[in-house]
Amino acid sequence: MHSKVVIIGSGPAAHTAAVYLGRAELKPVLYEGDLANGLTAGGQLMTTTDVENYPGFPEGISGPELMVRMRAQSKACGTTIIEETVTKLDLSERPFKYWIEDGENAPANTADTIVLATGAAARRLDLPGEDKYWQNGISACAVCDGAAPIFRKRPLVVIGGGDSAAEESLFLTRFGSNVTVLVRKDKLRASRVMASRLTKDKKVTIKYNTVATEVKGEARDSGLMTHLKIKNIKTGEEEELEANGLFYAVGHEPATKLVKDQVDTDEEGYILTKPGTSYTSVPGVFAAGDVQDKRYRQAVTSAGSGCIAALEAEKFLAEEDAGLELELDAEKDAEKPQANGAAPEYRSNPLL
Repeated sequence: MHSKVVIIGSGPAAHTAAVYLGRAELKPVLYEGDLANGLTAGGQLMTTTDVENYPGFPEGISGPELMVRMRAQSKACGTTIIEETVTKLDLSERPFKYWIEDGENAPANTADTIVLATGAAARRLDLPGEDKYWQNGISACAVCDGAAPIFRKRPLVVIGGGDSAAEESLFLTRFGSNVTVLVRKDKLRASRVMASRLTKDKKVTIKYNTVATEVKGEARDSGLMTHLKIKNIKTGEEEELEANGLFYAVGHEPATKLVKDQVDTDEEGYILTKPGTSYTSVPGVFAAGDVQDKRYRQAVTSAGSGCIAALEAEKFLAEEDAGLELELDAEKDAEKPQANGAAPEYRSNPLL
């Protein structure tokens, strides 16, 4: 199968790109990749209960419902959605070649352009109780979830020692009664400015050489987190904190295995794009969403970058088609009989 444009991904960036490309009548094909990167189709929003900061939903909307609506809009705009996972890409020449799961021995599918919107997954710590209380007290995005009612005026905990942990901890002081920061080492990795702001905040307590060991909470179905067991790794001392929220700020893993060594990435594996655009190091390959954004990681910013990728892919194809038409016109002119033996460049110049 050959397509003008293939989108790999299933989150806000992928579906926004699909909407724009579909409306441009480019017949995009979107591969959702169920359980790709360890997440169900729909990306990280599929594990988010309430989304209150996406425009257009004053009453809020659940993450899964938001993704169901985006998917439906993609289809309504003419996108072909395929559930299979793309497992292999060859970006060495155009048209690009790709293979899907269980079909790597079959002939390759091809595409003129590709939009990579494979996302990134928050690193988890696999603590006892983590699965039970994920999104019922545990989150990997303070900006996304910190203002939720279950965290307001409650004791909160952040795990991490870098700039992200400092920024998220300070953000949470607006809502929680107090914030405890657990740092595995004996000092913060955050920049001097961020570290200074964090240590001076009266609502913040920093516990160094400390790790979380177990999340505890209500036993009922969908019960909420209530406590966190922690341990000092130097002294071995253990204690149990009252905590209604636990926020991981230990990084994300971009889903870039598919394009490893084929497009330029930074030291953490995020795809590098030309600033302000979705252009990657490979002409015809565009990147959108969290796979190239390690700073903001919001649904709305992902959607915006999906729009950018779609517009740039459309422009790339249009310019390519226009160039091809010009080449064909030139070839036809060259094949025409020459009047009085005039060379083509003279015949086409009205001044000569």
